[in-house]
Amino acid sequence: MKSFIHTWTSELRDRKIRVNAIAPGIIPTPAAGGELGRSPEEEKARQEYRSTLIPAGKVGNVLDVANAAVYLGSDESSYVNGVELLVDGGLAAIYPVKL
Repeated sequence: MKSFIHTWTSELRDRKIRVNAIAPGIIPTPAAGGELGRSPEEEKARQEYRSTLIPAGKVGNVLDVANAAVYLGSDESSYVNGVELLVDGGLAAIYPVKL
């Protein structure tokens, strides 16, 4: 992803187009449970365990990712360009390799 961001940031700068990416962390979705064969109880236990790994002390949710997207699309981020925004509760800072 970093190569993509770097290349497109350079290529699109003359057109004043900003390029950023969102890298979500652990975000439970319906696909994470029943569609993958886990019961609601198994999924809850899995998310409780994962929350112990994350410095923020909780798994994220889809609104956390949506809020990051809204920020990057707003004027408040007009000077943010060429970044991979980690929306992961600090997980990558502790475990830089994907779990």
